Amino acid sequence: MAGTVLSREFYSRNVQTVARQLIGMLLVTRLQGKRVSGVIVETEAYLSARDPASHGFLGATKKNASMFGPAGIAYVYPIHAKFCFNVVTEMEGSPSAVLIRAIQPVEGIDAMSIRRRTSDILNLASGPSRLCQALGIDRDCDGVKLYARRKIWLETSSMIGTGFSIRTTPRIGVTSAKTKLLRFVAAGSPFASGPKRWR
Repeated sequence: MAGTVLSREFYSRNVQTVARQLIGMLLVTRLQGKRVSGVIVETEAYLSARDPASHGFLGATKKNASMFGPAGIAYVYPIHAKFCFNVVTEMEGSPSAVLIRAIQPVEGIDAMSIRRRTSDILNLASGPSRLCQALGIDRDCDGVKLYARRKIWLETSSMIGTGFSIRTTPRIGVTSAKTKLLRFVAAGSPFASGPKRWR
């Protein structure tokens, strides 16, 4: 089942390129010895410059420090007592990151169901905070090297295949830069979040 772990070089590129190419990759956690994973079906890009919706827009703080770090590390931030998971891209000091919005559960669905307190597979990880809860991602994962195959990483997957198409839409839930086409989704995926017309 295990694929090839994505290299640091994969992340050291334009954030929009990374956001698009993460669709179809596998997001994996191994916590308490349990491997849990899902195929990424939805992402959003947050730009290093001229993006008021980005956490890095006003500069570095203790909370968003990882976003300014080197490519290939995790940036995990809290929101309403839950968490959202991002992968950091481009050059160190350039606060660009990809928010992972939704996955299609693959491994450890029983563990996901316990963490999420639901057996509805379509809702286990259809949203950024839901997928963090399902995979056990919290602030302890902030700053983790995603290319090191430790407690959280990303790897190649053959689950979706090469023939699927990707839709590009505005980001969901932002209050600034609402019209930027920076959300990428596996077209027609029932595991994606947001309105059905955007899937």
